[in-house]
Amino acid sequence: MKTLFVLSLLFLVASAKYYDRCVLARQLKAAGLDGFRGYSLPNWICMVQHESSYNTRAINRNRRQGRVVSTDYGLFQINSRYWCDDGQTRTSNTCNIKCSAFLNDDITDDIRCVKRVVKDPNGMG
Repeated sequence: MKTLFVLSLLFLVASAKYYDRCVLARQLKAAGLDGFRGYSLPNWICMVQHESSYNTRAINRNRRQGRVVSTDYGLFQINSRYWCDDGQTRTSNTCNIKCSAFLNDDITDDIRCVKRVVKDPNGMG
């Protein structure tokens, strides 16, 4: 079982897409994120750099007292507790999407959800 997990992890890392900063900036601008709800293109690029290092397959497990309480997914590190369903976390699933959808190279659904996050008064802070 441990071997299968390691092989799966290696596959995910090997197939991850790491965006070039300029390519990502063009894509985010085309999707209307430059200036969206007061966040500039440099704000978005900085966030993606620090949250996921431009990695579409980035996953971060959030722990409290040693227990996983939620997980962040994809370029924007969208959280499973509020925005998506990972099948493990009690969730609001406000974006009405499986968290695994944020781990592929098509970031259209990531952008749609992050726009929803920004619209929420408690979404980004």
